[in-house]
Amino acid sequence: MCGFTGLVFNDPRHLPDRAQLRAMSDTIVHRGPDDGVEIVAPGAGLAFRRLSIIDLDGGRQPFVLEGGKLVVSVNGEIYNWRELRAWCEERGAVFQSDSDCEVVPHLYRLVGDRFAERLVGMFAFCVLDLAGDRPRVVLGRDRLGIKPMYWACDGEGLLFGSEAKTLLASGRLARELRPTALLDYLVQGYVGGEDAAWAGMNRLPAGSILSFASGDPAPRIERYWDLPLELRDDPPAEGEILELLDRVVADRMIADVPLGAFLSGGIDSTAVVDSMSRQQEGPVTACSVGFREHSHDELDLARATAQRVGAKHYTQVLDPDPREALEVLPWLFDEPHADPSCLPTWLVSRMAREHVTVALSGDGGDEVFGGYRRYVHDVAENRLRGALGGPGRALAGALGRVYPKLDWAPRFLRARTFLTNVADDPAAAYWRSVTQMDRSEALALLSPDLAASLADHDPFERFEQHYRRPRVDDPLYRAQYADVHTYLTDQILAKVDRASMGVSLEVRVPILDHRFMGRFANLRPQFKVNGGRGKHALREALRGRLPSEVLDGTKRGFDTPLKAWLRGPLAAPVQEAIETLPTQWFRRDVLRARLAEHQAGRRDHGRLLWSLLMLEHWRRRHGVTGLVA
Repeated sequence: MCGFTGLVFNDPRHLPDRAQLRAMSDTIVHRGPDDGVEIVAPGAGLAFRRLSIIDLDGGRQPFVLEGGKLVVSVNGEIYNWRELRAWCEERGAVFQSDSDCEVVPHLYRLVGDRFAERLVGMFAFCVLDLAGDRPRVVLGRDRLGIKPMYWACDGEGLLFGSEAKTLLASGRLARELRPTALLDYLVQGYVGGEDAAWAGMNRLPAGSILSFASGDPAPRIERYWDLPLELRDDPPAEGEILELLDRVVADRMIADVPLGAFLSGGIDSTAVVDSMSRQQEGPVTACSVGFREHSHDELDLARATAQRVGAKHYTQVLDPDPREALEVLPWLFDEPHADPSCLPTWLVSRMAREHVTVALSGDGGDEVFGGYRRYVHDVAENRLRGALGGPGRALAGALGRVYPKLDWAPRFLRARTFLTNVADDPAAAYWRSVTQMDRSEALALLSPDLAASLADHDPFERFEQHYRRPRVDDPLYRAQYADVHTYLTDQILAKVDRASMGVSLEVRVPILDHRFMGRFANLRPQFKVNGGRGKHALREALRGRLPSEVLDGTKRGFDTPLKAWLRGPLAAPVQEAIETLPTQWFRRDVLRARLAEHQAGRRDHGRLLWSLLMLEHWRRRHGVTGLVA
């Protein structure tokens, strides 16, 4: 687990500035506190930071082969490296270390750019090929986007790095925010897609490869993997889910440093810890956190699981000062990110790092097996939508338009969204469940000139492209597919990567193994949502392993007591943020009105206020100069 950054110049004779490279890599020392090195050559340079996990002494990077003509860095882990190494050695490759990542340069020489198709793991890599008269770079990202990769092109050439802040530290990019990114952030709570929040900066899409040589007009990007576009007709065979689960967990239990797991009271992390305990001779190290607020706490279930499997269990009841988030999170998240669970994710990572260097997590179970409550609601809405027919949907839409917006009322009285969804297109209806604010509400917050300039931008359009792509008449799988390409990669996995790497902890996600996901994500809907609950196939597969209080308990999620924070320790910081956010961006009178409504208890604007608070502290921390024209 590491981080890297580098550049390739259009002029193949230009020698990079080593000090510039060091300044770029110094911004990600948290990703690799164990070692750092810079390599420069005519036309190209690479800087690397290492967190030692496998082959602690011999696995230093970058790997330099062929007399310096091939330079390679990898961030992440390759789980099938032993088989790949044997295959390469049969074809004459000579290895210098026992590092899993050294298979990358040999595969590149043997099969070319698309060698990533052979890798099983979480990774971002850089292959710097200096053999020709023009330096050439190949960048790649794992299939689900577990590990990040940013790039930018300017008049001098290509910049790339594991985090956006590496590119900013080059001094070659303006510290300006894209206006469309601001609208995306308000609506979604994060900035996703191929365009980064920063002007002129891009993200390499998950499952993609970028190639660029000195003097090329632009990089070439190709996708090498995607989820299936069709549904499977064959249900899981008896024992198949558990067999593959144990396999992907075992693949992630190899390390030369202390290894453990995150453990909540939920199905996914419990299944992972249980699987680890069945395959590890000694006790599993498990780390859990809870909140003093009972509604946010699952420690009792986690303790019961740890006792049942004989784990060495470390727990901590969080009573965090949320103001600490304002100091730490804006630096780690160098793009605006408004998920409140970033704070507990960072805190549990910090606690786990006191005991282990690698932790397995249960992320991905909801996306694979349809576990989110919104999937269950979406299935019910689509059934009703079909039963009502055109006239019934029209009537529901009319009722939704006149029904009052009762945010303060009990859930059963808040029917406006349900009626509106039933009347609407399935894609638009599901979109509302994964956003924190309607586009029209977000535009109303913005300054008139800015809102007018964004009249043609709708964040829904990118989501809809993914939603429509599967060749199936199944709204549930369309929703899963779209989530994997948006919410999972750009919110969930970005959150886990930045929060864990911020404390130099490697987090591995076995359920997001592409083999596991590719086998079960496109099952027929009855194997996912059944009886008013999600994860049906996974729950039933685990019946003989996990107790009913885990399998049939209420899903809480890893959330925060946001409402109490905003009326307590964060009240003053929110007030200050509203007064200091640029008037070129926002209508301050509208923001003040939203805050007053929240403080009076008339409306719950908690997610909006948290988003504004994080945005303002991100803007200050990274010296944002404004919006790009």
